Amino acid sequence: MSVAAAAPSLRRSRLMRLGIAALFLLVVVTAFVLLTPGQAHAVPIDPTAPVDPVDPEGGLSIDINGPNDGPSSAIVTLLGITLLSVAPALLLMMTSFTKIFVVLAMTRNALGLPSIPPNQVLAGLALFLSLFIMAPVLTDINEVAVQPYLNGDMTFVQVVDAASAPLRAFMLSNTREEDLALMTRVSGAENPDSPDDVPMLTLIPSFMISELRAAFIIGFVIFVPFLVIDLVVSSALMSMGMMMLPPVMISLPFKILLFVLVDGWALIITSLVSSYQGGG
Repeated sequence: MSVAAAAPSLRRSRLMRLGIAALFLLVVVTAFVLLTPGQAHAVPIDPTAPVDPVDPEGGLSIDINGPNDGPSSAIVTLLGITLLSVAPALLLMMTSFTKIFVVLAMTRNALGLPSIPPNQVLAGLALFLSLFIMAPVLTDINEVAVQPYLNGDMTFVQVVDAASAPLRAFMLSNTREEDLALMTRVSGAENPDSPDDVPMLTLIPSFMISELRAAFIIGFVIFVPFLVIDLVVSSALMSMGMMMLPPVMISLPFKILLFVLVDGWALIITSLVSSYQGGG
């Protein structure tokens, strides 16, 4: 039984040795074939002489002018993207947006509601009111600058000068002379002989200062009636000995009721829009 059991193991060991030997022989033959140089040799080729460069028949060209000597669509698209990138700065510095947003925010604080309406709502309302107020100015810019430029009647430099004229007129009509004098003294420049001689670098901060001043005056007028309500409620609570009860909790419903009864949002928006009728 032991000899019969050992026979299969001997056959397997012999097969393994034969397989290893065959694998070793295959490796040796492969290495010999790879290391033996071939019989063929590369045939040398004479180099060709260099050739002079030839001008291309078609090249890359960018046409700035389109049909009828107007700007091309690519230039118009580039100018539009550039204008959109600087639009927030222009909206804050050269329009009525800042004044309207400050007044709406102060109205919200006067009511005692620091987060209602949210800033997104106030910003959206201020944006569309600004577009409503600035509509005549934007119409003038479109007529005297944008359309002539698209028709090829004006250059870009002429467009900038023509478009700045309506904005200058709007800002000058809503800027105090005291603020213009202040910024002129700060810049160290000489007093301009006429409003047309005021540089934009002086006019823009003067306009913003005037807008903030007007916004704070309107905010003060809005705060007064709500302040009276707070004083009355506080005095009533003190007289009743209810010092632990916050006066804001009692005065807030009365302030909201008063604001709704007098149609406060309509009054504020009417006052803001009418303050620009002279210059818009």
